[in-house]
Parts: sequence; C-alpha cells; structure tokens
Amino acid sequence: MLPLRYLAGYPEDLQRQVRAAIAQGRLTPMLRSRYPGTHPVRSDGALFDYTLALKNRFLRNAEPPARVLFDSRLQLTAHALGINGGLPRMQGNRIKWKREIRVASVFKDAPPEFLRMIVVHELAHLKESEHDRAFYRLCNHMEPAYHQLEFDLRLYLTQRELSGLPGA
Repeated sequence: MLPLRYLAGYPEDLQRQVRAAIAQGRLTPMLRSRYPGTHPVRSDGALFDYTLALKNRFLRNAEPPARVLFDSRLQLTAHALGINGGLPRMQGNRIKWKREIRVASVFKDAPPEFLRMIVVHELAHLKESEHDRAFYRLCNHMEPAYHQLEFDLRLYLTQRELSGLPGA
C-alpha cells in the first residue's frame, strides 16, 4: 500500500480515494486543471510585501513580522510547511522578540492559491498560537477556501513526491 505522508491525518476512506486517483493517473491532471498557474512572488522582498499586504488587510492590529523569507533549508514534513517564530533582540537591557515567518522554498513554484494558504496560516499565528477553533476561524476569515486549499496542497505535495521532484 502506497504511504501518503502528507495525508496521514485524514480518514482511511479518503486516502483510499487518493490512492485510486494516483493509480488511475487522475491526480496530476486534476491538480493542473484546478491550479494551472504560478505566482509572481519570487524573492524574499516580494514575499515580505505580499505577506504584509495580507496582514494589513486582515490583521491591522497585529504586530507585523520583522522578516518574511523563503527558506531552502526548511524540510517539508507532514506538519511543517512554514515556520512562524521569533528572534531575540536586545534593546537596552531588555530582550524584545521580533516575529519571523519562513516559507519552504518549494512554494516559490507553487500555484498562487497554495502560497496564499501558507501565508494565511502563518499570519494567523500572529494572533493565535495554537491550532484550535479560533485559529482556524481566523484562517477561514482571511481565506474562505482555507480547508479545501490545505487538502489540495497536501495532494500537490504528494504528487511532487511521487514525481521525484526536489523539496517534496
């Protein structure tokens, strides 16, 4: 049986449907028809601007991240597609944390919907640290199709892995 590491938390019936789509060669054409393009965000500066525009639209009162960048060292796992963390900075004799968002470099070539889903997810962590109901409510506020995009992103990563593409 084909292991689906990006879909490990989903019901077995759904995983069975995905395996059937893979075996019948339907997964790649389905993803290409739903998500035909790529986004223009190619540099860390462009990613920062893109992220800040979303933050300013939906989270005006949240402190903006100090840095947003694509990270080629970020290893994709079933649970980490981006990282939202902090960097300690000394200001006088006090430590102040600067927020930082890192997005896996594999998303430089991804469809724009997937980049938006990852950025929305990481921005939601500016307000909600845990993956709880309030967190997903905020994600859905910023991106109404959040849950479908998350599932399709996992299909996309599965397809990349099966194709032997780097970063999968």
